[in-house]
Amino acid sequence: MTFSKSFPDNFLWGGATAANQLEGAHDVDGKGLSASDVFIFDINAPKETWLDQWAGMTHAQVAEAQNPASKKYYPKRKGNDFYHHYEEDIALFAEMGFKCFRMSIAWTRIFPRGDESEPNEAGLAFYDRVFDTLRKHNIEPVVSLSHYEMPLTLVTEYDGWPNRKIVDFYLQFATTVFKRYRHKVKYWMTFNEINCVKHHPYVSVGVIEENHPALEQAKYQGAHHQFVASALATKACHEIIPESKVGCMISYQILYPHTCHPDDIQACEDAQRVSLFFSDVQARGAYPAWTERMFATKGVVLQKERGDDEILRQYPVDFVSFSYYMSSTVSAHPEKLEGVKGNLITGGIRNPYLPESDWGWQIDPKGLRLALNQLYDRYQKPLFVAENGLGAVDVPGSDGIIQDDYRIDYLRLHIEQMQEAIADGVDLFGYTWWGPIDMVSASTSQMSKRYGFIHVDQDDMGNGTLKRTRKKSFSWYKKVIASNGNDLS
Repeated sequence: MTFSKSFPDNFLWGGATAANQLEGAHDVDGKGLSASDVFIFDINAPKETWLDQWAGMTHAQVAEAQNPASKKYYPKRKGNDFYHHYEEDIALFAEMGFKCFRMSIAWTRIFPRGDESEPNEAGLAFYDRVFDTLRKHNIEPVVSLSHYEMPLTLVTEYDGWPNRKIVDFYLQFATTVFKRYRHKVKYWMTFNEINCVKHHPYVSVGVIEENHPALEQAKYQGAHHQFVASALATKACHEIIPESKVGCMISYQILYPHTCHPDDIQACEDAQRVSLFFSDVQARGAYPAWTERMFATKGVVLQKERGDDEILRQYPVDFVSFSYYMSSTVSAHPEKLEGVKGNLITGGIRNPYLPESDWGWQIDPKGLRLALNQLYDRYQKPLFVAENGLGAVDVPGSDGIIQDDYRIDYLRLHIEQMQEAIADGVDLFGYTWWGPIDMVSASTSQMSKRYGFIHVDQDDMGNGTLKRTRKKSFSWYKKVIASNGNDLS
């Protein structure tokens, strides 16, 4: 018996982005404000506070963001100006040999408030141009419908996803773009990192905590409505685009028990499945039995409409996608141990066997193989690595080129582990590096937290020429794609 580590011939190599971090042009061609357009960057604030707003927003912060006289800097309104540079940027992706490009459609370009009866034609036309440019370069678009970009009006006037009405608004948006781009887009994802509502309910489900004394109820009610919306969008997509493939997307970290003490084993299991139940619902079509106990412990009583469970059962997703940046260790008594500040999802305990990035994210390539095997064993559906990357401080050399061997090393080690997973029998059909071009960080709103193979001349306060420059990793990834992952030298 033989096995192969080779990637499939039609493997989708590429890069991943989000409209709110990339496009800019927040007030161009009728676009409305999104939930992410509220995030500020204050270079004078203590660094340890830069993540605070990611966890939640106040009414005062949201109100100030809507005030045209505000003097604060809102980086996600500027992005890296992909809106005006998309042809140049896509040409660079094509030069690397991209087979696919994961992107999102900004809901607020299509329905600026989110509750309109008719879409904004200028927004639809922009994505026509983007998709046509991708097609010209033989790059397959992989499109996220909602990537932390819900219209701000649906937050301020409708109270976000805990309101059942948002399901209808989302479906109107989804069916509009399915119909418009039915001949241009085959691969879709319904919600980005849907399980992260546990940690940042504002940007995930539009919940401002001041409105919700019972915060857990609001989080999981909002998540339930997203599950229903995802299932109905999957149904609509299959009807409108029969050859389409629709996936869910979660943030996934392999969790290790800190010790072999049974309490640590149980704490690890509890933490892991709280993330996985989101993909369980979308891929298996039902809530796991154990969630009854979790909801009871949290005081959550889900309000379901008649037929919701049947909708979830009938319309599961076609594939499972996930972001993977790090692993984490879990203890039943974390207060006694050293934590990892850079771990946004679980907090987590420092793993002494792993290095960490400039932002404190512990680097664990072997965890990716484990993640792929766990998810494939669990769902038996095709998998797609939708995000994986290294945020770093990049310093140009005397020749102006960034010699980012650290990024190359990171990528090489993770690709090797994908090869091992394929040899294990995992059905993996795509990989998109986050993000192929420098853009605004989701969590800290910095520009200096750089992931790209392409450098963008812009600083944390939005200053710079926006000139695009190839880094050393650009040529390396080009070689990897040309060899279908066989040449990692």
